[in-house]
Amino acid sequence: MVILIKKLNAPLYQSVRKYAASKPVPFHMPGHKLGRGLPDDVGRELLSLDVTEIPGMDNLHAPEGVIREAQELAAKAFGADKTYFLVNGSSSGIHAMIMALCKPGDKLIVSRDCHKSVIAAMILAGVRPVYVLPEFNSDFAISETVDVLKLTKAIELNPDAAGVLITRPNYYGICSDVERIAKVVHSRNMVLMVDEAHGAHLGFSSCLPKSAMEAGADICVQSAHKTLPALTQGAYLHVKSRKVDIDRLEFFLDLLQTTSPSYIIMSMLDIARCIMDEKGAGLLKKLLAGINSLETLIDECPGMRLLKEKDIRGGSLDKTRMVINLKEFGRTGYETEKILRDTYNIQVEMSDFYNIVCITTVADEAAELESLGISLADLSASFRKKEPLPDKYAKKMQLPEQAMELKDIKNAKCTKLPLSKAAGRISRSIVTPYPPGIPLVCPGEIIMEETVEYVYNIIEFGGKVNGLSGNMEVLVVD
Repeated sequence: MVILIKKLNAPLYQSVRKYAASKPVPFHMPGHKLGRGLPDDVGRELLSLDVTEIPGMDNLHAPEGVIREAQELAAKAFGADKTYFLVNGSSSGIHAMIMALCKPGDKLIVSRDCHKSVIAAMILAGVRPVYVLPEFNSDFAISETVDVLKLTKAIELNPDAAGVLITRPNYYGICSDVERIAKVVHSRNMVLMVDEAHGAHLGFSSCLPKSAMEAGADICVQSAHKTLPALTQGAYLHVKSRKVDIDRLEFFLDLLQTTSPSYIIMSMLDIARCIMDEKGAGLLKKLLAGINSLETLIDECPGMRLLKEKDIRGGSLDKTRMVINLKEFGRTGYETEKILRDTYNIQVEMSDFYNIVCITTVADEAAELESLGISLADLSASFRKKEPLPDKYAKKMQLPEQAMELKDIKNAKCTKLPLSKAAGRISRSIVTPYPPGIPLVCPGEIIMEETVEYVYNIIEFGGKVNGLSGNMEVLVVD
């Protein structure tokens, strides 16, 4: 069959193809960076890897052959007792983790900077969340670390909780002190779960924060596709604890993962592990050397400030995640992201009011880092405004009132209201800027007036918010 690709009425395919053909400099996920981080022959044979559970290919839901062997190699490389391949992304691992470790009605102590998949999992599991607000960095206007003393107090007030779940690193590369947190959690005979979606690379360099497994977590999820040379949706679930009921965990993984797992995604998880296990330390050393040089250049750019470990409290920083603050530059992160894309063909991972966030991985070479540095220097000289950005958008996360339990929200009758009229009502939606996917309002919570204002500000300045219809309506409980 002869089909001319250019004549196909396939808008998504054509859009992706056009982006790749423009040869952008990608500082966004997936971590293979448009294939640069993968062996050359992998791309050529990619479609031939798309097979099914034929003899010799094993079965993800009952592994006893090559999949089992690959998962065992991954467990060894990542320092886990057991590792499971996830083909539905980290979200499926988070769902399985929470459903395996919590029963309906259980409390779970959760850092509020969690991903929306954590909220979804608690709804499915009928869990009662006990939120702990992370610290707030007013200079960069971002969430910071989970304070160990505040977490300890939450544990003392809720000794019947099933466990603790934290997000680490967060979207900005900030790592809470898992070692201290693990000691506190384990001293109360609780389980520590870590959403380490952004930290699959951490265990392969002594110059980076320790991985969750190394630092004492019982169970964690890692998105290989975010920071390793793996394909989107590829992730790992790691276990290193006798506190985790393996049979129960595997039961939920079997329920939640697709019965048609992609052998392409699984093969790439295997390759990513192999690359990092054999060459990761050297590749990360080279990457960090390039980042150090780039830091020096950014420090010389008027109006720009790079997030560094000295800027955070009580934790550490993943230097491969570059957060550049633009408050004194006078342009929002949203605006700066657009300038970098339109003028310099550089696409960052995300932006907010004051910052842009760049993901670097072992797939990035010196040329890409140099391109970013030169572009930032030119941007700093050519596009800077005189007045710094106002402080009014530096909003510390507030904890809304939980008016309805998550277990009841699934079947609650609801209606759509314009967001402008929704203050004071109980939300049925997860309202979250995306990225980073951290909810401003969760189902069952009262929508606050200041949250409404904040959402409108995000959209006005060019950000995206999930959980709203196209005409700015939100689902509320009747």
